[in-house]
Amino acid sequence: MIELILNDALWSALAATGFAILFNVPRRLLWGCALTGAVGHALRTVLVETVDMPLELATLFGAIAVGILAQWCARHWRVPAPVFAISGAIPMVPGLFAYSAMIAIIQSTTLAAPEEVRTLLTEGAVNMIRVALILGAIATGIVLPTLIFQREKPVV
Repeated sequence: MIELILNDALWSALAATGFAILFNVPRRLLWGCALTGAVGHALRTVLVETVDMPLELATLFGAIAVGILAQWCARHWRVPAPVFAISGAIPMVPGLFAYSAMIAIIQSTTLAAPEEVRTLLTEGAVNMIRVALILGAIATGIVLPTLIFQREKPVV
């Protein structure tokens, strides 16, 4: 299990770093991007594999971890938090579900049997709903720490 988590963290850190490079993040900040990507995705994997949490809810907690780490890294390096949050959240984007939904919808156009068409369209709709829920969880998870920790005016 530890090997699975470390492997997941390694590949997520690599993906986050790759997207950070693609977005022209300065070299000195790549470690923070790798950290946010690794911790967020590894936490999601731990929650899904060990606690049997639904993927959508686990993604929310992983994105909250990304948002908290992005806030910390932003204060540490004195740069905006989205530098770390965006690249750290990209490895959690549900590409497989979106791909499966599109394939199901495209395959349903070539079938003649209404039973098979209904099955494929239902499968595609379920996958699209999961994609929407996961993307909403990522957005919510990144924004929550910003709303909690970053204030315009100090509390009096």
